[in-house]
Amino acid sequence: MSARRLSDTAGVVVPLRSFARGKARLAAALDDDARRAFTRTMAERVVAATAARPTVIVTSDPDVIEWARGLGLAHIDDPGTLDGAAHAGREWVRAQHLARVVVMHADLPLAATLDGIADDAGAPIAVLVPDHHDDGNPVLAIPTAADFAFAYGPGSCARHVAEAERCGLQVRLVHDHALGFDVDDAADLAALDDAHEPTL
Repeated sequence: MSARRLSDTAGVVVPLRSFARGKARLAAALDDDARRAFTRTMAERVVAATAARPTVIVTSDPDVIEWARGLGLAHIDDPGTLDGAAHAGREWVRAQHLARVVVMHADLPLAATLDGIADDAGAPIAVLVPDHHDDGNPVLAIPTAADFAFAYGPGSCARHVAEAERCGLQVRLVHDHALGFDVDDAADLAALDDAHEPTL
């Protein structure tokens, strides 16, 4: 049997609470149906970027569960917070006997690949992609063995850097426009339109 590629040792966690209730801050720019379609399109882009790596969707929403099943993706219950979802997803990845976990937000409409992000296997390296405001942390890759406490929310990138260092991990910050561009509000949506990228 040939040796596994490094990227085959990573599992991907995508927390996704809901299509229908997601992205409430876009309500002024998109009506309910358009917002639901946009949220789903972003999630499909994210899943495509995982490139067949083992992937789990963390959700308790029936529509998202049906969508995940249609794509042949695993899903586990959402414990109710983003930190909890990342932790639960890491436990799923550990149960698959994979050496690295990538936590990837579902609102990355430009996402194309995790190559170079997910390829360090069990090495003591944390790979962090800051968002386009240099504040949040939409993509994070760490060894599954690390006792890493997730701390999402405003300023999460700096907190995750500090937590990785506490865990004895080497930190690699990757400023990647495609993986760092998350859509949270109408200004982000306008910036996406200005980039002439398809959104729907």
